[in-house]
Amino acid sequence: MNFSSLVARVGTYVVTPLISSDESGAYRASVSVRRGSHDRIFRFSDRFSSGLNAAVFAAQQGRQLVLGKQLG
Repeated sequence: MNFSSLVARVGTYVVTPLISSDESGAYRASVSVRRGSHDRIFRFSDRFSSGLNAAVFAAQQGRQLVLGKQLG
């Protein structure tokens, strides 16, 4: 699955949603928040029935982390 349209530049950060599927077929969401050469990965405990829903959730959460200045 290609979710490159959900990759967003938010200020000086690049927010990239990441998804994976588990053994039950549900999708898990993670997000990469990168600034320069520093990259943080946040994993979420929610499970989703589709990869798209997981990716959209991850992208929204990543944006909120940056905009809420919760990366300090």
